[in-house]
Amino acid sequence: MSTLPLRIDGRVWDEPRETTIDPSFQKFAEGSALIAVGSTKVLCAASVEEQVPPFMRGQGKGWVTAEYNMLPRSTNTRISRDRGHNSGRSQEIQRLIGRSLRSVINMESLGERTVHIDCDVIQADGGTRTAAITGSYVALYQAIRTLLDEGLLSESPISVPVAAISVGLVDGELMLDLCYEEDSKAQVDFNIVSTENGELVELQGATEAAPFPRHRVAEVLALASRGMEYLFNKQRAAIQQI
Repeated sequence: MSTLPLRIDGRVWDEPRETTIDPSFQKFAEGSALIAVGSTKVLCAASVEEQVPPFMRGQGKGWVTAEYNMLPRSTNTRISRDRGHNSGRSQEIQRLIGRSLRSVINMESLGERTVHIDCDVIQADGGTRTAAITGSYVALYQAIRTLLDEGLLSESPISVPVAAISVGLVDGELMLDLCYEEDSKAQVDFNIVSTENGELVELQGATEAAPFPRHRVAEVLALASRGMEYLFNKQRAAIQQI
């Protein structure tokens, strides 16, 4: 049993935040999900367009792309709509979401169509990018299911589920799934994107203090895998409701 004190929200060091995924949240989208990770809430929608960007035309392949935005009062102070959408941070995060989802899609099987993923942060309390990836997978799955049901696809192009979670070094201790207060004072912060079979899609890490020892990266990945198992179970439960 861990002797570490409880965290600010009552969790132990290796405990993810309570997560819910509500699929089919938007009536008109081909796929959608509202994900809540602790107090962080992200609305994810998947829209299908029967064409691909100009650089993809004629290749017989599809495309998956993402946009990420924080609503004006998703944080303690108001974010202007233009600044929230066009910031370098938002651009970085939406590219991460797109890469993560494309990693589990067979673009040839998708055909020459585009799936647009829109992620709108309703409330931000840390881990918005990881929540967006986890929720977007469910929205993407539902959009693909819609194409299958309409006879526009003969087989699913999705190879495996994908999800994401954070691990940080706070007060010298590794912790899973940081809330904002923990993240803001973390000495090291990692975002891990992984498939259900344990393959890494992306590992982002940065230090705000001393360099992080390479041999401890294995601890980070092991801790993340515990949280991933929980998230994949939540995704499966949500998909069963579609």
